[in-house]
Amino acid sequence: MKANNLALRTNLQAFTWVGLPLVAIGGWFFPVLGFLLFGCMAGAVGLSFFRGRNWCDWMCPRGAFLDLALGRLSRNIQIPKFFKNEFVRAFMVMFIFIVIGTQFYFSWGNIEAMGMALVRVLTITTVVAILLGWGIHPRTWCRICPMGTVAHWIARSKNKLYASSKCVSCGLCAKACPMQLNPAGIGSGEAIDFSDCLRCSSCIISCPKKALSFGQSDADRHCRLAA
Repeated sequence: MKANNLALRTNLQAFTWVGLPLVAIGGWFFPVLGFLLFGCMAGAVGLSFFRGRNWCDWMCPRGAFLDLALGRLSRNIQIPKFFKNEFVRAFMVMFIFIVIGTQFYFSWGNIEAMGMALVRVLTITTVVAILLGWGIHPRTWCRICPMGTVAHWIARSKNKLYASSKCVSCGLCAKACPMQLNPAGIGSGEAIDFSDCLRCSSCIISCPKKALSFGQSDADRHCRLAA
């Protein structure tokens, strides 16, 4: 089951990652492609009202690329607390929107120039994401990604992860989590707000005791699949 889940995520990501070079590279020749970035933003924020940061799992082209391209190349060390700091994350949100807003202001009415502004932002942030992903962990950028942060704020107090009394704190769930969250720290029967959780279910499937769930319905579903 664990292998099947990993294969499914990989197959889905292999389908979506192409959106990144389409805009980050193709946009330099066809700037209007930059406006596709708004679609990704809308998807990340819109889905967060229902499923938290689930968009960032495999639907985000950059997230998919980082997992596929850097999974084996990355140093895969612990992401520094700096990238998890709320002030840093809020600053990144404001900074990126100020940069885009300023460029739009000076090029308003020129569709190609506006599209190129988005292409430049995507290209620069992608280079930063690759460097961070190689030097630290593939999903380091996802901790400070502006749209990921907005989704993280919206997802607070939603989509809580539960651990039953079966949990033995073996740590396998933490190793499986692409965002370096630690479901094993929840505690027996308690719910915790993992608003950066991608809802990829890697932790649930990796748990040998089937102790984790996003709710009773999810728990029942995974028990049936494991049977």
